[in-house]
Parts: sequence; structure tokens; C-alpha cells
Amino acid sequence: MSERVPVLIVGAGLSGLSTAVFLGLHGTRSLVVERHASTSSHPKARGQQQHTMEALRLAGLEAEFTAASPKSRGFLLRIAESASGPVFREILHDTFLPMGHLTPASAADASQANAERILLARARELGAEVRFGTTLESFEQDDAGVRAVLADAGGNRIVQADYLVAADGHRSPIREQLGIGTHGRGTLGHSIHWLVRADLSHVVGDRQVMYYLQNPRLSGGTGVLASTDRADEFVVGVGFDPRREGLADFTEQRRLEQIRLATGVPDLQVEILQANTTEIGMRVADRFSDGRVYLVGDAAHTMPPQGGMGGNTAVMDGFYLAWKLDAVLRGEAGPGLLDSHDAERRPVGELIAENQYRNALVRNLPDRAVEGDAPIEDPALLMFGYRHNGAVVREPGDAGELLEDPTRPTGRPGSRAPHVVLTTPTGEVSTIDLFGRGFVLLTGSAQWARTAERVATELGVRLRPQLIGGETTGDWTGPYGVREDGAVLVRPDRFIAWRSPGPGTAADLEKALRTVLDR
Repeated sequence: MSERVPVLIVGAGLSGLSTAVFLGLHGTRSLVVERHASTSSHPKARGQQQHTMEALRLAGLEAEFTAASPKSRGFLLRIAESASGPVFREILHDTFLPMGHLTPASAADASQANAERILLARARELGAEVRFGTTLESFEQDDAGVRAVLADAGGNRIVQADYLVAADGHRSPIREQLGIGTHGRGTLGHSIHWLVRADLSHVVGDRQVMYYLQNPRLSGGTGVLASTDRADEFVVGVGFDPRREGLADFTEQRRLEQIRLATGVPDLQVEILQANTTEIGMRVADRFSDGRVYLVGDAAHTMPPQGGMGGNTAVMDGFYLAWKLDAVLRGEAGPGLLDSHDAERRPVGELIAENQYRNALVRNLPDRAVEGDAPIEDPALLMFGYRHNGAVVREPGDAGELLEDPTRPTGRPGSRAPHVVLTTPTGEVSTIDLFGRGFVLLTGSAQWARTAERVATELGVRLRPQLIGGETTGDWTGPYGVREDGAVLVRPDRFIAWRSPGPGTAADLEKALRTVLDR
């Protein structure tokens, strides 16, 4: 039995389902296969930071993620001996960091289990087919596409796909078959995590909490305690050395002792619901693509959890890859556009993974930190300050820096389009909400708007002019680095592709689009 799909996605975690959602948003069908019987039932990674919520907002999911966030008075992030104290350092207290000056989106705190559930439903709404209990047995690729052998309870079947997305986790059999190595800091340690039910209301109140624990009495000297979606359930983790011990060595008495040490409640009554082990490390794939295969999520980069960017980066991998796959499949772009997946996402993956590693040292293993290991403390810089230097028209004098201060936007190609509030007859909107489907040409010039319509028709490219002036007003020219009679070409992923500081010609715009789209 054989079938054909435009995109085959292996793995129905955060990165795989996000890729399917954003492909569907652009109008491209995908098939997602997952070896497990369902999406994750474990809380795992939680929290969607504002840059991720911008993408989810474009997909119509902002309200659902907000609703799936636990209702509490706030959020605490602390380095401490135990949840009861003493506290060595408080990183966040009672609220997410305010980002209203940079984005119209607010952070959410949905668990990975809820996030995957929401993404699965939306992917199916947008035309994706998702099959659980299905494994990728083998695949081969050539210039015409990818031939994959899938196995499920009914036997084997052949799928022909134009492209394959590897969202198959940190061990990634796809990555290994392609012979793609990894680099990075390697293994940082191992931990045992228990999902426990206990009443800690007298310790944490009704807040969501994340405690990174430093306590020599804990196994490995380190630990973590984190809230889940239920007020009476928590994840408690401690370090261990797999060369000397395993789950079986943590007897009932030892488990209870470690959990009570982590909570700081000596007589705590605990019910242990689940137990598992995990390796904590930092590795990045040597390349994020090979022929017609593209790596996303943990297949592309694994990192310690400290900093909360792992799951967010997985979602954003799918967001940034989907529009490129769609453009090539539609014939709007040449295959070279997809080369930018590695060029753009690998430097960002390396940056974020390295920063998470440094956070892990500071929060759990300060004795292992050396000079120069300080993490980037400004979350806005990691969320909104990274630049993409692939499918853009670089300007003279641009050295291709990976980061720029998002509070002082330059409007340079490769940078995120700044958030500017515009006033319209129906109310205020953010420039961010103008993007997400096709290219947008921001301009205050009616001539540029007419030029964009003509070039879009001639090239067969989804390009919409957005005229700012008349009934739609706002102080947008400074942040975007142009005059009123200039123009800024914004990609579907809200990154700036090209700009003209003042008047220009149809040939200028056409050349820019051809460059970005490999036409």
C-alpha cells in the first residue's frame, strides 16, 4: 500500500505538531506519525514565552494556551535549599516579566501535555493527518523526494513525500541514519524525576513554582521542584549517577526522604504517581538539514531545562520552517530557500542551548562554573533579539551579528519586525498582527503599495501591501529605519527580508523577492 503526502513529519511532540500547525495555516497538508499511543501525559516542559505566544497568536491559539495555564496568583522561580527555604536567589516573583513594549502577546504557562493536546487538535483542524502507534522503519531520499516505510498494527506501508521533517527526539534515529553528528557541552548529569501528589499549599500557596535546589543532602547535591497543572501534584527531581545506581536503588524509604528534603517538609505525606530517569545535557546537531530532510526540536538541539527555552525553541523551529516548505511546495520559491533553515536556526539553537547550559551551572552546579560561563540574563534579548542571516537581503555594512537590542530596533533585514501600535478605524492593532500569512510590504507610499500589487501578480507570490497613513496611523518609520515614502518587506515569520529607505522601483522589489525566495 502506498500513498503520497507533501510533508511527512516523524514525531508528534511540540516541534512536530507545531510544524504541522503552521504548515496547515499556510495551506500545506502533512502527515504526522508518532510511535507512542498518544501525545505526552507528563507535564514535562511548561510555559510559553512571549515570542512563542506571538506565533501561537498567529495560529489562533493564544486564547486556548492562556486558558490551559493554571489559575494562580503568580509564579515563583527560585534557587533554594528546599521549597521551604532558605532561598539563595529569587529570579522571578509573582509575575511574568512585562514585555508589552515589545509585543502584543502575553506569556502563558501551559504544560507540555496541554500544549501538545492543543496543537494536535489545531493541526487536525488545519488538515494534518496524525497517526499514533506508527513508527518509521526506514527511509531513503533522492532528488525527487523521500520514500518512507511506516509500520503500525496493520503492517507496513509506503509513503512518498516531497520532504521529511525529523521531530523524533534527542536520540533521533533519522539524524543518526543521515550521519549527522552533534557538538556541544555533552552530558551535564542525570536525574530521577517523580510525579508526586502532596499538599504543599502551606509552602507555596496557590502560586506556580519552580525551585532549583542546591542541597548536599539531596542525591547528587542538586534537585528541582516544579508545579504541574494540578495544585496538589508536583514534579520532584534529584541527581544520580547511572554508573552506580538506578531507579531500583531508590527504595520507598529513600524516595520519601529525598522528596521531603526537596520540599523541606519532614513529615510530608506523599503519593508517588510516576518515576523516570533522564539525561541532562547540551548537544546541537552539526547541521539541521540533509537533502530533503529537516531537523527540528530535540532532534536538532537538546539542552538543560534551566531557562525555559527548550520547549519554546521546539515550537519556533516549526514556525520558521513551515512557511519555507510551503513556499517551495507552491512553486513560489526555489529549493535554495530551504537551505536557510540550517543557516538561520542552527546559530540560534546553539545560542539558546549554550545559555541554558550556563543557567544550569548557575542554578544547580555553581561549583562547576568558570569565568566566562555567565548566562545572558535579559530574556528579551533571547526572545526578540536574535537575527536570521539566511533568506534576507543584507545591507552594506551589516556584519551579520546574531543579536541586537530589541528595545532599540534597527529595522535591518534579518531582524524581527518591531512591534508598533497602529491606530485604525476599528481600534488599535500591533504591526505584529499584520504578519503570518504571506509577505507584507509596509509602506506609507501609495506608489509602493501599487508596485507591490503588480509585482505580486507578476511573480505569483503571496505579497500584500500594508499602507500606513490616512485612516491607519502610527509612528512606525523610526523603528523600521525608513521614511514615509520607503518600504519594508516582511517575511511570513515576521522577520524583515528587505527594505528601501525611500522611493524605489518595481525592479528593486522584484529583485529582493527573487533573492529571498531563490527565484
